[in-house]
Amino acid sequence: MAVDYAVIVLYLAGMLAMGWWGMRRATSKSDFLVAGRRLGPAMYSGTMAAIVLGGASTIGGVGLGYRYGLSGAWMVFTIGLGLLALSVFFSARIARLKVYTVSEMLDLRYGGSAGLISGVVMWAYTLMLAVTSTLAYATIFDVLFGLDRALAIILGGAIVVAYSTLGGMWSITLTDMVQFVVKTIGVLLLLLPIAVIKAGGFAEMKAQLPDDYFAPLGIGGQTVFTYVLIYSFGMLIGQDIWQRVFTARGDKVARLGGTAAGTYCLVYALAGAVIGTAAKVLYPHLGSPDDAFATIVKDALPVGVRGLVLAAALSAVMSTSSGALIACATVANNDIWARIRGVVRRQSPATDVPHGPDAGPGGAGEPRDEVRGNRVFILLMGLAVIVIALVLNNVVEALTVAYNLLVGGLLVPILGGLLWKRGTGAGALASVAVGGLTVVGLMLSLGVLANEPIYYGLLASLVAYVAVSLATRPTDAAVLDAWRARLAGRPDAAGAEPSVASGPSATTSPAGR
Repeated sequence: MAVDYAVIVLYLAGMLAMGWWGMRRATSKSDFLVAGRRLGPAMYSGTMAAIVLGGASTIGGVGLGYRYGLSGAWMVFTIGLGLLALSVFFSARIARLKVYTVSEMLDLRYGGSAGLISGVVMWAYTLMLAVTSTLAYATIFDVLFGLDRALAIILGGAIVVAYSTLGGMWSITLTDMVQFVVKTIGVLLLLLPIAVIKAGGFAEMKAQLPDDYFAPLGIGGQTVFTYVLIYSFGMLIGQDIWQRVFTARGDKVARLGGTAAGTYCLVYALAGAVIGTAAKVLYPHLGSPDDAFATIVKDALPVGVRGLVLAAALSAVMSTSSGALIACATVANNDIWARIRGVVRRQSPATDVPHGPDAGPGGAGEPRDEVRGNRVFILLMGLAVIVIALVLNNVVEALTVAYNLLVGGLLVPILGGLLWKRGTGAGALASVAVGGLTVVGLMLSLGVLANEPIYYGLLASLVAYVAVSLATRPTDAAVLDAWRARLAGRPDAAGAEPSVASGPSATTSPAGR
């Protein structure tokens, strides 16, 4: 294993080097949070594919293939479908908004009445997504080095926190491109053909396994429908995904680059299911389906290649973990802390004088260092993620809670804001509250993994949004005019980077945000 270990160590050292290189490019808030909004099609599609295809898509996707056969591709397939829908129908408009977070978009659309509560929901989602990604380090480092679970989480988490804190989105983009290449070579070009050959080819696989393993809906129609609700719709509204859309150089890059990434996800989904099906032929009695990936890598691959494929699994986890971490920190700083700080300052007699760590070095007359502030939040959120991962055990339940809250609470007001001009801020608040509470209540009564919470949560959210919007005054015409101008990308509306919101009424003049 010495050669494999060397490959892994070189890979981890390269990630830290990319973080240091990215730090030199992150000189402004825009650079740090959204890579200066200037990624071209190649880098944009690579980093988008890297963020959505994490440990669950790689290790979990192979595990589903081991358990259900080719229909195990549906989970990752619905992720690809969601990314395609986002890229084709919404990405251009999202990119033109020139914001940093989903909550800022809601502020612009509804006049500043929905940002804080949506920020809290989005923060909870991104936090749990980062935690579940960090937990995956325990499995991978156990396979690689036989490390203790806690030490594996600390080691993997520390590397991601280090390069994310150093260079923000520039570091994450650079590391994601390396991770995208490693995943493509390791999983698609090496593991997939080798696994099929070791299993005797498709004819032998069909002869050895039940027909259900090759049925399109062998996993179950209801399961596929639930995947669409959770993952496809989750791709449309997640802060971690939107923050990558914000990095695009323009509308065309966002649309075409995202379409390429979504198509890549569809191929990756099928590859994982085929690898899992081959593993079922080779190792029919594994203790857990999720052991299929590590088992086939250890037993079926030659020295050196094995290290590269394990690095591919590690890169899948790191790309999702770093994307979720910067999204969590961005929401915590820009949507929650900035609003709380704004409320406190408005209540203070000296509201015109900045205080504390956000003030410039010379006092009130100098702008605060926004890169430093966001860097501090990434470090703090990263430490919180590692601590939570150390005490949490059930990855599937944590991920389900995160996506149920996200989709049940935020899907309707976000898509409603983009598609229905009659939607109001009061309707958005009611939708978030009713949908979120319904999801939480049903998860407590029926179980976290039940399908009903997301079904009824979405329905309750939609009813509340429509009913309250129709029962309240339409959104102010000036707010809607500014919103339409920003969506159209007109220079008078989007020429300047928006500032963070400072309170409930901060967006009555969206052009100055």
